Amino acid sequence: MAPHQSQPARYLLCEIVFENPQFRHCIEEKNVYKTVKDAIIRAHGDFGLGCCSLSLAVKYLNAYTGIVLIRCRKDFYRLLWSAMQLITFLESKNQKYPCFFNTLHVGGTIRTCQKFLIQYNRKQLLLLLKDCKTKGERESVQRSILSCSLKELEQDQLKYQEEVTEADANQVL
Repeated sequence: MAPHQSQPARYLLCEIVFENPQFRHCIEEKNVYKTVKDAIIRAHGDFGLGCCSLSLAVKYLNAYTGIVLIRCRKDFYRLLWSAMQLITFLESKNQKYPCFFNTLHVGGTIRTCQKFLIQYNRKQLLLLLKDCKTKGERESVQRSILSCSLKELEQDQLKYQEEVTEADANQVL
C-alpha cells in the first residue's frame, strides 16, 4: 500500500456497562483510551501495543449511554477485541469504577456502526415499551422509537458534506 493511502480500519462499537450506571458521567475519552491501551499491554505485551497503537483512537464517546466507538487497524482489531475482555474497571480522578465492555458491533466504517446503533437503540426502546406503566410513558417511548431513523442521520451527513465541499472550495481560492 502506498504511503499516502490510509490503512483500512475497523471500528468496535461498545457499550461500557457499569456496576452502578450513575458512574457513566465520570468517563472521558482519555480514560477509555488509557484503559484500553493498558488492557492491550496486559493481554499482548509490547508487540500487541505496537500493532494496535498505530491507529488506535476513541472516535466517539457518549457518557450518558456508555456507548464508545474505538478505531484500530483492520489487521489487528482482533488483538484489541480480545484485550478488551480483560477490562474490569475504568479509572478517573484516582477513582476506580467497576465495569466491562460489551462489544455490540464491529464495522469497517463509522457509518455502518451508526446504522447498527440506530437499529440497536430502536430494539432497546421496543423492550422499554413493554415495561411502560402509564400512557404518558408509552407515548414518550413511542416518540423516541419514531425518532430513530436514518433520515436524520442522512440529513446530518449531507450538511457535513456541504460544509467540507465549501471548505475545500475556499482553500482552492
